[in-house]
Amino acid sequence: MQIQTHWGAIKRLFRDSFSTSFHYAIATVTREGEPHVTPIGSLILGQPGQGVYFEQFTQHLPQNITVNDRVCVLAVNSSRWFWLKSLIGGRFASPPAVRLYGVAKARREATEREIARWQKRIKPVRFTRGHERMWRDMRTVRDIEFDRVEPVQIGEMTRGLWGDHKVAV
Repeated sequence: MQIQTHWGAIKRLFRDSFSTSFHYAIATVTREGEPHVTPIGSLILGQPGQGVYFEQFTQHLPQNITVNDRVCVLAVNSSRWFWLKSLIGGRFASPPAVRLYGVAKARREATEREIARWQKRIKPVRFTRGHERMWRDMRTVRDIEFDRVEPVQIGEMTRGLWGDHKVAV
């Protein structure tokens, strides 16, 4: 499946995922070869195949990337209403989840545009103490270049949502 062809649908699914759970799951591999999953709420998708996330609180993620820079990001639309409607109807109207695979690049300082995009995303919670403690001074980012997309398939419930692409569950 081509990332370029489906980038609009991928971005919509990531938007819906963030609005229903405030995060995505990024998987890496530790030095010992064990999988490690980190919740990341700051991933922002840009041009086809491109993403950037703010690396503020992660502990193991940066260490794992120095050993193996490959990552997998899972986004799931967790809206109860979306799932209930789909279960009642026996079919999803849009894809419920997707995995993006790619390579994480070196840490760098965020651009003013990236900071502005992040602040716009979290504007609805700017009044909270949590915003002040967690997200006020996000400045360091890491780019991810995505090279593969894998839809999450759930049998008949998702058949045909990504065109003719067929992937095992």
